Amino acid sequence: MNLNLLLDNLTNPALLFFLLGIIATRLKSDLEIPPNSSKFISLYLLFSIGFKGGQELAHSHFTPAILWSVIFGMSIAVLIPLYCFFILKRKFSIENAGAIAAAYGSVSAVTFVTAVAFLEIQKYTFGGHMVAVMALMEAPAIVVGVILMRMYSKNSASETSLSSVLKHSLTNGSVLLILGSLIIGLLASEQQAMGIKPFTTDIFKGFLAIFLLDMGIVSGKKLNDFFKSGWFAVAFAILIPLINGCVVAYLSQLVTTEVGNRFILAILAASASYIAVPAAMKIVAPKANPGLFLPMALAITFPFNITLGFPIYLSVILS
Repeated sequence: MNLNLLLDNLTNPALLFFLLGIIATRLKSDLEIPPNSSKFISLYLLFSIGFKGGQELAHSHFTPAILWSVIFGMSIAVLIPLYCFFILKRKFSIENAGAIAAAYGSVSAVTFVTAVAFLEIQKYTFGGHMVAVMALMEAPAIVVGVILMRMYSKNSASETSLSSVLKHSLTNGSVLLILGSLIIGLLASEQQAMGIKPFTTDIFKGFLAIFLLDMGIVSGKKLNDFFKSGWFAVAFAILIPLINGCVVAYLSQLVTTEVGNRFILAILAASASYIAVPAAMKIVAPKANPGLFLPMALAITFPFNITLGFPIYLSVILS
């Protein structure tokens, strides 16, 4: 069963386009995505993720369990990058530590989709509001990552107040776009949302594939930096998701009794973003090296979760 999940995801077009980008750079091909197009695609992905999350939230009937799940999920998205940052900055630059921490505090939509398939095989259901929880967990980690980079960067004035840092973080273009899109998606009616569905939904996977091709090209050019990071990056990319997933799998019983919802919360905590955060960091922290955080999230954490992580987190929940 886990082998089937692994094989399915190894043939996922988005993942294969990422690998194509790496291969292209190793072959010294002149393949590249124009910078302006790359920035547009980054903004589009943030917009689409936020808008669809707002729509899912609008269609959910609010109950105390949903509210607590949202609060729990957003709390996870704040706490994980906080503690990760202080571990990471011992080995990496402030920019790289902030970007990696944000990636591991945020979530992976592809891991989420794979987790849904895993639950279907196991005959468990989950609430539709968990899609909204996933979208709501994107922004807090980005905000925390930006705040930490601003606070600890040598280029920032030491007297900079936390309120000004927070204001700067929340008004940053990428963060404002995903939060604003979520609110707009929440306010828009279903009929209004259908009017732009071809743009927000139908072409999403195509743009995602091109975005990951671009990220593969960028990562391939800087892959040597990842190898130079040695055992620490690899160990972090396996152990941190394992710890996060197991802890949340156990603590999630405090907010919901549904096995499927608890499993989704565990997966969201264990996953690492390689869509929203890389798109945001490309704009927020251009000095952060995607050759570090992107391979960690996509090449190590993602395969680990879909092969070994899923059954481990589920066994914690059922124990």
